[in-house]
Amino acid sequence: MRVLLDTHVLLWARSSPDRLTSRQRAAVQDPRNTVFVSAVSIAEIGIKTSHGKLTVPDGFTEGLADFGLDELPFTTAHALALRDLPPHHRDPFDRMLLCQAIVDDLVFVTSDQRCALYEVRTL
Repeated sequence: MRVLLDTHVLLWARSSPDRLTSRQRAAVQDPRNTVFVSAVSIAEIGIKTSHGKLTVPDGFTEGLADFGLDELPFTTAHALALRDLPPHHRDPFDRMLLCQAIVDDLVFVTSDQRCALYEVRTL
């Protein structure tokens, strides 16, 4: 399975894995799965950290590959999909992540129930 982690799932997976459901935790930890972390999530963490809305340990985003996570760049195809995305969700970071999951046919790992309103597989 190929999965994309929502930003909060990335944060929880690295610092509080008990906050994930058992299915989410299994998907993240299964070595047969390809687990993606989006450049969008790294940007969201950086912006929220710089504004004092989020605190993460130093080096949090470095070495993601050491945890079995693959980087997913935000491409032009992802950006173009934004124009056709219904306005169910107002958070721009989540909207970009949803477009990545839709365009790249990834399972979106999230606890945000609003994401289920989109044509995307969620976990």
